[in-house]
Order: sequence, then C-alpha cells, then structure tokens
Amino acid sequence: MILDELTVSIPEFEAATGWDVKPEGACKAEVCVPLPAAARTANGRLDVTVLAARLGMPLVADEPNGIWALGPETAVTGRALTTVTAPELELPDYAEGVEPGTPFRLSSLRGQKVLLLAWASW
Repeated sequence: MILDELTVSIPEFEAATGWDVKPEGACKAEVCVPLPAAARTANGRLDVTVLAARLGMPLVADEPNGIWALGPETAVTGRALTTVTAPELELPDYAEGVEPGTPFRLSSLRGQKVLLLAWASW
C-alpha cells in the first residue's frame, strides 16, 4: 500500500490490506488483533505507524518524496521475508552501447532503489 500521509481511512485500509477494522480490533480470516486507542486519530482515521507496529507490517519511508510503503503483515500470519537482500539476478543486457549478450547483474545496482517488474503474456 503506497501512502502520501501516515493516516488512512478505514475503508481504504480494509480494501488495500484485507483486514477488517472492528470494535474488537483488526481481523483477517481467523485472526483478530486488538488495536490500542492510539490506532484511531481524532478525526476517525487510522494511524499507519501504530497499525504497522501492531500488525507486524513493514513501513518503509521515502521521506524526500513524502511517500511511504506499507507491506503485508508478517508477524501475525507467519509469512516473513528471511532477508531484504534480493538474490543475484543475471540477464543479457540489451542497452544501447553495450555489446549484445553482455550479462547484466542486479548486484551492479547495489545501494540504489530498484523496481523489479515481471510480466508474462499468459
């Protein structure tokens, strides 16, 4: 879930994450997690920093651009990344000025923000 502020409406949070916000807390399938009073702001929105901590959802900030990414829950469901390091990926480089077939390694971009996009026609 990409955010431009650290509060979100209940319907927006529910639609993006699959969690249902109820008086007893946040529920998903058979799991219900009580939410502290601080999870709701004075204007009825949800505080993403509180939700992220309570539900085990990673929250990543890109402060210079004023955006945040809220990832899927890990601690509650048991699904977690074992590392934040992407595995080595090597593909033929077809960039202009590069000899065709020269290998391009993902690790050559280490330290930079990288978006990996995969597509398949089927």
